[in-house]
Amino acid sequence: MCDIFDAAPKGDMASMEHPIFSVSTKPDFTKRAYEHGNAILRVSPSPNGLATVHDRDVLIYCISQIMAALNKGQKVSQVVRFKAYDLLVATNRGTDGRGYEQLKAAFKRLQGTQIETNIITGGQAQWDVFSLVDRASIIRESFDGRMIDVEVKLSDWVFNAIRAKEVLTLNRRYFRLRKPLERRLYEIARKHCGFPGKPVKFGLDTIQKKCGSQSTAKEFKRLLKVIVEQDTLHSHFPDYAILLNEDANQVTFTPRESKSAPPQTMLFPMISNTALERARTVAPGYDVHALKADYLSFWDDKGRQELKNPDAAFLGWCKKRHERNPLR
Repeated sequence: MCDIFDAAPKGDMASMEHPIFSVSTKPDFTKRAYEHGNAILRVSPSPNGLATVHDRDVLIYCISQIMAALNKGQKVSQVVRFKAYDLLVATNRGTDGRGYEQLKAAFKRLQGTQIETNIITGGQAQWDVFSLVDRASIIRESFDGRMIDVEVKLSDWVFNAIRAKEVLTLNRRYFRLRKPLERRLYEIARKHCGFPGKPVKFGLDTIQKKCGSQSTAKEFKRLLKVIVEQDTLHSHFPDYAILLNEDANQVTFTPRESKSAPPQTMLFPMISNTALERARTVAPGYDVHALKADYLSFWDDKGRQELKNPDAAFLGWCKKRHERNPLR
């Protein structure tokens, strides 16, 4: 049972290293074959398409919860049960009906995508054919059809990585990156640079291969250039600055100045159920769960300031939201 809402996001190192997930913004039905060094990887889509970088949020959430439980000395297993709403909020997804439908589609792609690989996790060298998720079940649905409790069974391959602690902590702003290619670039930087660490350079052909992009070399370079220009202007890319040297056809990831990691309680303020109930009175007509998701995004954007009273801060924000835009 997952009940550690502020668990630090963690991803398995194997899928950060190699292009298991699609970076396409459209349904991707392309079979993939990838070799790099001794690593061999083949990925086959389901009738719903390949699992995407955004679908990976499900694995990140499950891995994060299991690692937090392990660090507390709790017993864990491959079967993870959690509230769909908690996952949606923790991964910066919408909590409206569309958010739940997208989550259900992600489960289908994760379970349906077939992986063939010799990539080792947990020290076990073998050729595996598997899905990233063995199964996903909706335990309870609300009266309007939204998922409430969900149960996921992770594959042996993923669970072996967790037990061997072959995982890395991700910056929570990873979930603020909307472009799949941005997320994939961050994963590569996090895996190869470390944090803090030293700059790492890749040739354009190598970085495209690691991203798993099916674009032409020219189009991939254009997409990459846009991301680099946006980061130069806004420094939005978490933990690393990204630079494109067009003359040398190289991409360089440089760790930004090291900052002390926030305490676990700073990852997200804990807002009580009592405060959620009071929010119904403070902001009548609003979906209080949607308000909570919006507030957490607002708090994140403002620099994650420490709150002496998270409930009071949340309710004050709800009151202002209602005053600006009352629902009748």
